[in-house]
Amino acid sequence: MAEPIALMGAPGSPYTRKMLAVLRYRRIPYRFLSRAQAAAEGMPTPRVSLLPTFYLRSADGALEAVTDSTPLIRRFEREVAGRSVIPPDPALAVLDELIEDYADEWLTKAMFHYRWAHAEDARQSARILPLWEAYSISDEALAERAESIGERQISRLYVVGSNDTTGPVIEASYRRFLEAFEAHLSGQTFILGARPTAADFGVFGQLTQLAAFDPTPTRLTLEIAPRVYAWTTLMEDLSGLDPPQGDLISLAAPPETLRALLAEIGRTYVPVMLANARALASGASEVLSEVQGLPWRQPPFPYQGKCVRWLRESRAALSPGDRSRLDQILAGTGCEALFA
Repeated sequence: MAEPIALMGAPGSPYTRKMLAVLRYRRIPYRFLSRAQAAAEGMPTPRVSLLPTFYLRSADGALEAVTDSTPLIRRFEREVAGRSVIPPDPALAVLDELIEDYADEWLTKAMFHYRWAHAEDARQSARILPLWEAYSISDEALAERAESIGERQISRLYVVGSNDTTGPVIEASYRRFLEAFEAHLSGQTFILGARPTAADFGVFGQLTQLAAFDPTPTRLTLEIAPRVYAWTTLMEDLSGLDPPQGDLISLAAPPETLRALLAEIGRTYVPVMLANARALASGASEVLSEVQGLPWRQPPFPYQGKCVRWLRESRAALSPGDRSRLDQILAGTGCEALFA
């Protein structure tokens, strides 16, 4: 690229941390802007205000605001050579996409739930998040911003599906995820082998908050998953890592710990994503499902309907042989239902 990539974000945003880690690992130069700096530079406004927001050149050379981490990762793969985070094996790439989406769309429920449904976590976040935007402010301004952000975010818990019914489901699923990922990291450096892929960065983004900032899930992580905590801190900057090529797992002989991780994805993310897709298709006002025999209810989420469609399109684009290899590793994990 002719110039460093400009982006706006904040440390409390898991997707900002996800994308900063991708840029560092891929050694892509960037400029990190605060909201105030982006406004001062006259940066364009995205259609939907999300963090991080990237400011990239369009085909006609104009600067445009771009969000959504998953397509951005694929765009950078096309535009910048070397140190790829997408597996060259097409079937493994779809599996990588599935795990990345689980992190982006399910683990984020745990992140938002723990942060705003627990009083200690909400107090800390309400005080620190405004300072990550601008810390040179008065105590009075900080108190005002803390109250505002706390009230706004707590009122939005329902959007991600955190409520009295689903809270126990979310917390049980995070514990099971930690146990499965801890076991996987005892024999693997990264999720799909000895170098990071998009799935690692997706999981890492959520864990920057769950395992390393918010008090309640951080204590749980340290208690039952010390490898996960260590992995999260090391993932922040992998610019110095120089992994060998050809070091990803073979779908013909995947580690059993990977299948256990997929089984956790299959018992949580998959039924909720399918129920959401059904609700969108029928025009229902509520998503109703079960996770591990416990009820799940939340408002329909149109973006997650698109995620299901994109994953199905990725699988459908595989050759028959590659599709068969992917299906074999998904069989019996519950993930196969997403493509039924």
